[in-house]
Amino acid sequence: MIVADKKPIEEIIEEIKDRERILILGCNECVTVCEAGGKKEAGVLASALRMYFLNQGREVKIDEVTLERQCDHEYLEEIRDNIDQYDAVVSLACGVGVQFMAEKYRTTPVYPGVNTCFLGATEERGLWTERCQACGNCLLATTGGICPISRCAKRLLNGPCGGSTTGKCEINQEIDCAWQLIVDRLKALEKIDEYEKLAPIKDWSTDRAGGPRKVKREDVQ
Repeated sequence: MIVADKKPIEEIIEEIKDRERILILGCNECVTVCEAGGKKEAGVLASALRMYFLNQGREVKIDEVTLERQCDHEYLEEIRDNIDQYDAVVSLACGVGVQFMAEKYRTTPVYPGVNTCFLGATEERGLWTERCQACGNCLLATTGGICPISRCAKRLLNGPCGGSTTGKCEINQEIDCAWQLIVDRLKALEKIDEYEKLAPIKDWSTDRAGGPRKVKREDVQ
């Protein structure tokens, strides 16, 4: 899932401090799971902003709505009849949702309320870890299901660097060496011969070339 973290409220206030009618727009997908931008967080942020403006002696209209998703035209249409009531939107969706919202309602300023961090997994309540950088050319079939692009600090494709020791990363000793994990996994799968196969240098010019990428499925058109 997409993992995000709350922006400092001071940063949000700086963007909207001169506005009079503000909509806090939550998202019921990934940011709800990572407790950064769902219905609960939208309510907390709205309350905090109301308190801020009250202390400033200003009456500012602050409403809150949580959509099922903000990266889908269908759900963004739900606020079409009301969007003109506001002179600013604080979106608690990921960066994709913020951009999609801004594209759909071009005359209303949209400000991000969270920082989008990475594609990750839930380890436990309150802890999410990066697992994928969406590089566009998945290697997991040959690395035992462990991604060296996202989990190796140096993005090495052919084994560990010379600095890893006792299974830990040279750069951060609190992080497991991705290649140690890969080797251990391949041994468990009895596929350690895969480790001997050299991976070509990753061609970022094709995997990430040409600006924003697009996936088009002809079978669902």
